[in-house]
Amino acid sequence: MVIHEVPNITPLVTKFANEVVDRGFTVVMPSLFGTPGKPPSNASALGAIARGCVVKEFTALALNQTAPVVAWLRALARNLHQDVGGPGVGAVGMCFTGGFALGMMVDDIMLAPVLSQPSAPLPFGAARRADLNLSPDDLAVVVERAAQGCQVLGLRYADDFSVGDRFATLRDLLGDAFIAVELPSTSKRDHSVLTEQRDDASVERVLDFFAEKLL
Repeated sequence: MVIHEVPNITPLVTKFANEVVDRGFTVVMPSLFGTPGKPPSNASALGAIARGCVVKEFTALALNQTAPVVAWLRALARNLHQDVGGPGVGAVGMCFTGGFALGMMVDDIMLAPVLSQPSAPLPFGAARRADLNLSPDDLAVVVERAAQGCQVLGLRYADDFSVGDRFATLRDLLGDAFIAVELPSTSKRDHSVLTEQRDDASVERVLDFFAEKLL
């Protein structure tokens, strides 16, 4: 599952999804907000963020809560697994949806969760900067699964403010099960590791992670 970033399923998100397909996977791309196929703009990004702050399916500001949309994504993953088969499912979330793949670890079929620049809740204040956008009960399951061997891959640019301190939280909670890819920032705009400010080596790292866990 490729879960798009703000503002929508942009052409570069689709390009990444097609690369996952080229590695032999069936891919679904749920459309959570915005207009699929539309190039990104400041206006569309601000609109998507505003929607995330007010729509009940998202928890852009709340602490210690799993976004309700994650339950729908988990159901979609179960349907995908039932239709396609295989050992399990992988998912990558990006930016505002970056933590959603972590929430999907509550289900045993999630074998390859990838968090690319996870940016929710919005990093206003120390507590939100460290928060993983999960309820205490879901977080406990994630920690248990990690202890049992389910690895989590995380990617970010080192100076990306939106990610906050979440990688430190993940290291503390998951230990060696958290695989962190932290890239040097070359500008203040560096954010989208797999799309807009794409790092080719990181794209290959995600594809290899999916292959290792699922093929």
